[in-house]
Amino acid sequence: MYDAIIIGAGVTGCAIARELSRYQLNILVLEKEEDVCCGTSKANSAIIHAGHDAKPGSLKARFNVRGNELMDQLSADLDFPFTRNGSLVLCFEESQIPELEELADRGRKNGVPGLSIVTGEAIKSLEPALSDDVKAVLVCPTGGIVCPFLMTIALAENAAVNGVSFRFDTTVKALSRNASDGHWNVLTAAGDTFETRCIINAAGVYADELHNQVSAHKLSITPRRGEYQLLDKKAGTLVSHTIFQLPGKMGKGILVSPTVHGNLLVGPTAENLSDKEAVNTTQAGLADVMEKGRLSVPSLPGNLTITSFAGLRASEAGGDFVIGEAEDAPGFFDCAGIESPGLSSAPAIGEYVAELVSHKLGASCKDNFIATRKGIPCVASASPEELKELLSEDPAYGNVICRCETVTEGEIINAIRRPVGARSLDGVKRRTRAGMGRCQAGFCSPRVMEILERELSMNPLSVTKHGQGSELLTGTTREESGL
Repeated sequence: MYDAIIIGAGVTGCAIARELSRYQLNILVLEKEEDVCCGTSKANSAIIHAGHDAKPGSLKARFNVRGNELMDQLSADLDFPFTRNGSLVLCFEESQIPELEELADRGRKNGVPGLSIVTGEAIKSLEPALSDDVKAVLVCPTGGIVCPFLMTIALAENAAVNGVSFRFDTTVKALSRNASDGHWNVLTAAGDTFETRCIINAAGVYADELHNQVSAHKLSITPRRGEYQLLDKKAGTLVSHTIFQLPGKMGKGILVSPTVHGNLLVGPTAENLSDKEAVNTTQAGLADVMEKGRLSVPSLPGNLTITSFAGLRASEAGGDFVIGEAEDAPGFFDCAGIESPGLSSAPAIGEYVAELVSHKLGASCKDNFIATRKGIPCVASASPEELKELLSEDPAYGNVICRCETVTEGEIINAIRRPVGARSLDGVKRRTRAGMGRCQAGFCSPRVMEILERELSMNPLSVTKHGQGSELLTGTTREESGL
């Protein structure tokens, strides 16, 4: 019997888990993939939005602004990278300036501080690389950039240290409620059943399917694919702000943004689909990314692209987040339709849902809650003094495995041994950046595999890129040759 089961280990589910771990509760997180941060949370714009875009009074506006406010303290407490680089919203026609002013007014109604509109020569002083066609810019100083992987992992690790259990490779198939005691049964694809007093539905693009099993008030989520291109660090200083164009009905459009790791990110497209697993990129989509990105920054060097990727946003038909207890399903709490600005809103959603659930369960706060967490040491950014100390702790911090990102064996071992540790190449990559550089793991993959095998006592044939079905080896040379 669990007090609460959270379905989904993306940034929203992990934020809720971390906040609920403040209470005297028995909590389980179920995730269908092999790790945290494997869905929308790993394939997004990595932006902490200021909060000017959402409709005043909406849940998106409320949780975006509050989540933005929480980010400084949260990133300090949990030791993940976050930078307030500010964002700019561009318009290219004089006739669009009233729309930009309306956007600024909306932001002020939402409680976003420091908004201003800049025109004329001052535009190029903000960002010299902007197009000469830009007529006016909305300046949003509270906008920021974050590493979505490290943020989600930090939340999950802190939750685990405070007693939350995680179970991966576990797909939820059916939900039912006991008429006698009101408890919930959660049936998985493997045939296991878990009993709980509350369910928190943070299942991303599948949240509507779970909700519709238990409620007569139906939800409808459309997966909206966004394609991106990531540029080499040589292009990372082309702009310093996050550059948006005036938003349209399908979202905030193509952005150009530095990343906290020094790359440059361009995207996303916005394409509604029916397939909830369609995370492939397309030639047309990637061409659209670069073409529209160059409307903002004409000198975008597409030849410096090191990888491309796509993610799915959970776009709910009502156009807003769906958060709270279902009216006709007591103890079932939705966190559905968490599309942009979901990453920005996650800390505030976690705070709010934990309050709802703890009140529902009559839970009391722990006396021994651990509020802080220390991340994996980063050799690439360490000072000589810090590096000397790391080497004195473990000489493995001097053995470089990933040359592109200067990731060492010590960092990879740390990533594997941590709470909710890495179990695959992608798990190591998200935690340490081994494989995220220019060669995209062409050099370091075999060496990372060897470390995984050793640390987890795995058969080499069981090592995967991202969980079951992505095994990297099929057999030994001796077996394949018939020797």
